[in-house]
Amino acid sequence: MMYRRIGIWKMRLKLIIGMFIFFNILLFSKCPHTKADKTVCHMMGDSKYPLLSKDGDVTIGTLFAIHSKETLPSFEFRQKPQHLFCSSVNLRDFRMAQIMIFAIEEINRSDNLLPNVSIGYRIYDTCGSRLSSMSATMALMNGYKIAAGDTCNRQSPIHAIIGETESSATVILSRTTGPFKIPVISPSATCECLSNRKQYPSFFRTIASDYHQSRALAQIVKHFGWSWVGAVNSDNDYGNNGMTIFLKTAQEEGICVEYSVKFYRTEMEKLQKVVDTIKKGTSKVIVAFLSHVEMGNLLDILINENINDLQMIGVEAWITAKSLMTQNSFHVLGGSLGFAVRKINIEGFADYVIKEFWNTAYPCSQIEGNYSQYGLNCNGFQELFALKNYNEDVSEQRYSSNVYKAVYAVAHSLHSLLNCKAQGDCENGLTVPPHKVVEALKKVDFTIKMGDRVWFDNTGAIVAQYEVVNWQQDSDGSIHFKTVGYYDASLPPNQRFLLNTENIIWAGGQLEKPRSVCSESCPPGTRKATQKGRPVCCYDCIPCADGEFSNETGCRLSSRDFLNLIVFLLSLITVTTTSFSDSINCKQCSGEYWSNDEKNNCIFKAVEFLSFTEVMGIVLVIFSLFGAGLTVLVAILFYSKKGTPIVKANNSELSFLLLFSLTLCFLCSLTFIGQPTEWSCMLRHTAFGITFVLCISCVLGKTIVVLMAFKATLPGNNVMKWFGPSQQRLSVLFFTVIQILICVLWLTLSPPLPYKNIKYYKEKIILECSLGSTIGFWAILGYIGLLAILCFILAFLARTLPDNFNEAKFITFSMLIFCAVWITFIPSYVSSPGKFTVAVEIFAILASSFGLLICIFAPKCYIILFKPEQNTKQHMMRKIPSTS
Repeated sequence: MMYRRIGIWKMRLKLIIGMFIFFNILLFSKCPHTKADKTVCHMMGDSKYPLLSKDGDVTIGTLFAIHSKETLPSFEFRQKPQHLFCSSVNLRDFRMAQIMIFAIEEINRSDNLLPNVSIGYRIYDTCGSRLSSMSATMALMNGYKIAAGDTCNRQSPIHAIIGETESSATVILSRTTGPFKIPVISPSATCECLSNRKQYPSFFRTIASDYHQSRALAQIVKHFGWSWVGAVNSDNDYGNNGMTIFLKTAQEEGICVEYSVKFYRTEMEKLQKVVDTIKKGTSKVIVAFLSHVEMGNLLDILINENINDLQMIGVEAWITAKSLMTQNSFHVLGGSLGFAVRKINIEGFADYVIKEFWNTAYPCSQIEGNYSQYGLNCNGFQELFALKNYNEDVSEQRYSSNVYKAVYAVAHSLHSLLNCKAQGDCENGLTVPPHKVVEALKKVDFTIKMGDRVWFDNTGAIVAQYEVVNWQQDSDGSIHFKTVGYYDASLPPNQRFLLNTENIIWAGGQLEKPRSVCSESCPPGTRKATQKGRPVCCYDCIPCADGEFSNETGCRLSSRDFLNLIVFLLSLITVTTTSFSDSINCKQCSGEYWSNDEKNNCIFKAVEFLSFTEVMGIVLVIFSLFGAGLTVLVAILFYSKKGTPIVKANNSELSFLLLFSLTLCFLCSLTFIGQPTEWSCMLRHTAFGITFVLCISCVLGKTIVVLMAFKATLPGNNVMKWFGPSQQRLSVLFFTVIQILICVLWLTLSPPLPYKNIKYYKEKIILECSLGSTIGFWAILGYIGLLAILCFILAFLARTLPDNFNEAKFITFSMLIFCAVWITFIPSYVSSPGKFTVAVEIFAILASSFGLLICIFAPKCYIILFKPEQNTKQHMMRKIPSTS
């Protein structure tokens, strides 16, 4: 019941305030016509008279849209134009007019500011029309009546103009008064275009430029993570300039605007197209850079079409406009968020408004005990004083406080110019040229009684300070603007915003912040791919390529390799500092790391080398051990038959030394298997080189023995004394020592060491032995090849010697196999990737070793085991029968 009673009184109060406005307008608009003045000349035609006025020593002119609509007459040029008709009272501008009068009267009562100087005013109603605004401006500049004999080139009768309230109208006003250097101070024109001091040198405003608000709008959108928004603005200087700054800042902040549409208050067809665009859009957040009039027009259609799921982001022009606050509008604007001019409670103004309204509407209060003539009981209506805080925008002055500051700014500038009157030495009395007021306004710096400091920057504006307000509804259904944050442009960039997001109610009364994106964030392991012809915020999510990743926290350590923790973290320093989720590009895993199957982090690459546990390694080990074991068996067989002619032939010492070297050749292939280490890398190539030289040296010695033995059988030739057993041992030692020296030199200058090869495969690391000095490696191979070729040539020359058992034929065949294997090895070794390089080298070692073992010793073993009757000196010394 209490809430219902308050609601009834609120309705009564609004009705009474409306009556008060009507009485004031009726009273003041009739005043200039009540009595003819025969001492002045009126301007031709219907001159423009002020709606409210008062004479004073100095005069402040004012332009306010007391009415918001104007009906134009017919301009047919057949008769005298009729009067313009204004309608629809604008309470906000009327409050501004009242607070201006309140501030002037407060200054006139002051003993410190402009003592003995009274301020008068001329308040004109522009009716929200450019035509009326221009007419009123001319009236302010020239006066509405001229004394007889005066000319029109005299000084303007006003010292400053306060107004207009809209940017476009203020632009017209400032351009008109600019050539005459009349100062114009606007309490609510925020267009950034007015900051141009070359075009508007005498313009000031007690509100911040939209430059700050527009950028702050983009920052607050980014703060809440909305990357996909719609934009609507008024098609005038205010909306167009503000939206241009917002769009530019949004682009810098990575915010995409789905659509940017605009309309003017009279363009209803265009407004319908704007609404259709909003309905078709997918963005859930709309930045509405509109004046309160355009916002009201848009709101009406949104309510009719039941569009109520949008998060509105507003500007100071409408976010705290109580004329928009209704139960129906709350379904659309509930949860709206935006910037508002800071709220200031001007002491004494509420009582002043109520008193003026009371005295005008109910004069019975001035006549004690006599209420019958009015038929009213004043005592009953005095309860309205309890509801004075419900008067719209009386207890929280926003724009009205800017008018208060503007009046005091003019007063302080005049005070500095007229200070001479108190000293009695003013030469020109109170005649102050307007351009001097402009210069004085640039220097004003004072603090009003509420504590706010007033001064103008180099653009003629004050510091940008806003409240962030949120449309909320109380449990009783009443709607209010809750302050949820602040913005102060005078602070450092990282301290300008202060938001309490916990207190925000979002669109539709939701407690959870709405999402507004064109495309959902790409999950880890994918990257953005912009959709052709659409903004960058619209994209597809494409999986990262192999070796790349995308993740919120970057690469993470692989659990399977904890021992390398420190190395892993150091290698990821450059990766983790640049990796983010929802990234445009996937990040490349560094060095020794590779992306996992999900492509959301990096793990250690698979390390590959020829191990003993894999199939290839096992097969090669078996063949190596088999070859070594077979060689040992042959040596055992030869040792058991060491007294037989076939073993003693061609120096049995060389045969046993050859078998020993072949065993080492088979076993040295094992050093190529397993994880490379420093010792294994240095051992494998040197062991291979030395053992093969030892082996080839023995074969070469046996070949030379065959040739020498044939020469020794010739009459008078005793060459065997020059290549006996001692010389054979020394030759083997000599050839082997040369290879040892090459290996020592190689290991000293540039030894082979373990190397992680990441060139062959991107997804894995090949552990191998680097050659160190390639010259050393190829010197070893070249020396082995040189001995093999020499041995092959000598054996080839001795292959046809007339022995029944000519070993040279088998040596020739074995050297042919040896050379063929190693000639094939070279291109295979160069072209084989990874562990297959090692496998090719092992295969070449085993193949050449088996070739030597089989070709040289298999025929002898066959005779020993299966043809013992041929293992006699007579059989071996017998000449081979001629085939001719």
